[in-house]
Amino acid sequence: MIKWSRLWAVFKARNLEFFRDRSSLAWNIAFPVLLLVIFSIAFSGDGRAVYKVGVMAKAESSHPFLQTRFIDFIDYQHIDKAMIKLDQHEIDLIVNDAGKAYWVNENSPKSYMVEKIFLADSLNYQRQVTRGEPIRYIDWVLPGIFAMNMMFSCLFGVGYVIVRYRKNSVLKRLKATPLSALEFVGAQLLSRLFIVLFMAAVVYIGCNWIFDFIMLGSYLDLFLIAVIGAVSLISMGLLIATRSKSEELVGGLLNMATWPMMLLSGVWFSLEGAPDWVKTVADILPLTHLVGAGRRIITEGATLNDVGYSIIWLLSFTLICLLLSSRLFSWDADR
Repeated sequence: MIKWSRLWAVFKARNLEFFRDRSSLAWNIAFPVLLLVIFSIAFSGDGRAVYKVGVMAKAESSHPFLQTRFIDFIDYQHIDKAMIKLDQHEIDLIVNDAGKAYWVNENSPKSYMVEKIFLADSLNYQRQVTRGEPIRYIDWVLPGIFAMNMMFSCLFGVGYVIVRYRKNSVLKRLKATPLSALEFVGAQLLSRLFIVLFMAAVVYIGCNWIFDFIMLGSYLDLFLIAVIGAVSLISMGLLIATRSKSEELVGGLLNMATWPMMLLSGVWFSLEGAPDWVKTVADILPLTHLVGAGRRIITEGATLNDVGYSIIWLLSFTLICLLLSSRLFSWDADR
């Protein structure tokens, strides 16, 4: 039976420990701000030079245009999703071979160039026009930077703390108290969740005042996705630190978990057009779903229903990690 007064005492103590560590507090604020400033400078301008073309039902199309070199052809099943990408200049043309139609963005110079290439091999295709303005790279990369910062804070903030407690025999002392393992783990989870969301909100509000981020969706939906994603990452950190007392070992395990997520979760670049095996691996990672859902809410105006698959996956991942953590958790050293 959980006694909330004991859980609250541990929760409060952990929060005070974090906020009194000024260097850690400053780093949590400065790191995402620094990344945003660097990327806003480095990637200003027209963006990448590679052409991207959306193809409706690509597997059923045999158009010779699809063999053109130096163009990425991305398969779409729904025209609405492809149109959003074309409006925001994320792709440069949409081709529907079955319907004998194509869509071009008249405000995009890259779209103009790809249209000329397409018309060299295509006759009797109906031309459709959109005039969407491009989305800034800083708006596109924003969910990835914040999600990555949350990932580091969740995994290292929980993993290292628990290992340090175990190594310094703090857990052994707590074991002698009425505090249960469930209460301790619950307090750690809630404390880290509060810290992560509080720091993310402070940084977002401050950076939004400077950069004026785009927001096409609901702030409430974005907040709920952040909560679900943070809990998922915290539960992963708890699982990694359930038994180890070695900071070196847990550091290696945490790095092994974070680097694939940082590289394959769509933080810095879109995985559209990537090999299928890369997409399959990325789909296993919780950060992929946190970044993808947050980005769709911010840049496409998606609702929770639209990102339902990511929510279900994150909740399932959280449940599995928490069940394993409660089963494997040890107050003492490695066994």
